[in-house]
Amino acid sequence: MKFALINPNWNFDGSIYFGCREPHLPLEYGYSKALIERAGHEAVIIDGQLMDLDLDGIRARVAEYAPDFTVVTTAPSYLFWRCAPPELRIPQEVLKAVGDVGGTLVAVGPHGSTTPRAAYAKLGVDVVVMGECEELLPRLADESWDAIPSICFGPRDNPKVNGGPFASRFTDLPALSWPDEWVTRHHHHHHRFDIDPNGPRPGPGGEMETSRGCPYRCSFCAKENFRDKYRKRPLPVVLEELDRLIAQGVEYVYFIDEIFLPNAELLEALVERRIKFGVQTRIDLWKEPMLELLGRAGCVSIEAGVESLTPEGRQALDKNCRMSTEELTDRLIFAKRHVAFVQANLIEAGTDDDGMVEAWRKRLLEHGVWANEPVPLFPYPGSPDYRKLWGLPDDQAWERALDHYLTHHVDFSDIQDQRPLPLRELELAAPDMR
Repeated sequence: MKFALINPNWNFDGSIYFGCREPHLPLEYGYSKALIERAGHEAVIIDGQLMDLDLDGIRARVAEYAPDFTVVTTAPSYLFWRCAPPELRIPQEVLKAVGDVGGTLVAVGPHGSTTPRAAYAKLGVDVVVMGECEELLPRLADESWDAIPSICFGPRDNPKVNGGPFASRFTDLPALSWPDEWVTRHHHHHHRFDIDPNGPRPGPGGEMETSRGCPYRCSFCAKENFRDKYRKRPLPVVLEELDRLIAQGVEYVYFIDEIFLPNAELLEALVERRIKFGVQTRIDLWKEPMLELLGRAGCVSIEAGVESLTPEGRQALDKNCRMSTEELTDRLIFAKRHVAFVQANLIEAGTDDDGMVEAWRKRLLEHGVWANEPVPLFPYPGSPDYRKLWGLPDDQAWERALDHYLTHHVDFSDIQDQRPLPLRELELAAPDMR
């Protein structure tokens, strides 16, 4: 069997999407391709964003390949499954373009993982995969779908949902390899600010993961249906993948781990390699000697979630943070002595005084640490915050969350569209595509 794995050429006009808009390596498809081929089938990744393909270009490549299965993701890479654009317009357009040449149509991503029936109806696919997809895709070709967990398929008016979202073993996934052309085209260095963001790069960038999931349960994080349980890849596999990227000229890697935890063995291995990297983490989990080692290992970018400046605010967000604000501040300032760029993230917790926030941001800035203005929360379906407001997500969950967000927030961040639209205006009507 032949699989075409499509990453659309994303467009976020009218969206509240606040993730990065540059192309990133489609890690979920890298693993999927490896496991599909290990099962004796064929696969090709068609990355519309990285290769700048329009709908006609994507359709032409699919038609030429003549796959038995065409897979379309609803989020631009694993890095953004937890903050995907709420709307499905772009995947809808791709599926409409390839519907008559793509064989069996498959959807993967956060939407189908959280609201499988709604995604199945909106996308018009033959099957939706719920949760982490790499282990399940080969099984679609080899087994009766009735026996495969974590999929949604069947009659349009009453599809069957087999269990809940799937969590892969992850620890046995292979080291990934990417074509030289892809690496050469990957100019973006995700969340890197120690060099001019708009200037020339010393070499290509890349993305990897050393672990998946997070042991914490912060109320705003949409990870209940995918990438939830914490798992760590074996160090030799991580280094094999990293060394391949370095050999291809990659100069900077962003580790997309939900939480990059202190790992002396990994950091000491990175010290021996000429690679720069960025991470997102919790600063309260890092002691000073480990921060010093993190800097020596090549880390040039830390994104640390502080979220609120009051214990009450952090508690309301279920941060489970044992440090005081003063201790967090000191730790951020210490980190900046060893890492070129350190960012402290704040969100609107409803407990922080504006004057206190500005004074804190000014103090950090005096020490070279950047702290953003508190950003409004989008109650992602699949997050504890959504459940607190409305219970478990139903088929209208994405519409409800976006309407709530647009109703309660007037100002948006500078990376969001300043004229965001509700889903009914962003998405195509539930299709009759085939």
